Amino acid sequence: MNTLFLYTMSGLALFAIGLHGLIRSSHLLRKILAANLMSSGVFLIMIVGACGTDQVMIDPVPHAMVLTGIVVSVSTTAVALVLVCLVQETTNRALLWQKRKRGQGGRTDA
Repeated sequence: MNTLFLYTMSGLALFAIGLHGLIRSSHLLRKILAANLMSSGVFLIMIVGACGTDQVMIDPVPHAMVLTGIVVSVSTTAVALVLVCLVQETTNRALLWQKRKRGQGGRTDA
């Protein structure tokens, strides 16, 4: 098995796991982690694409794009974490929605 194929499939798996976590989770911190996992998968696929099949000359443009993406991803994560802290301070919960429990009479602050 080719190592480029293995890295490409690993990047696709990271992206798929992150997408699944982003869709299925209602906890805000888990959504941030899932988005970071998705971006890591995209970065891995871009690095593999820069190598290509001919390994004599490696394209430096995708490498520069990945470095820029890492900086943007870190700053976006920092802003998202600050927003999650503000949401938790304001609403006293870190979930987007909560299921209503029977017998609570409409209260959803568990």
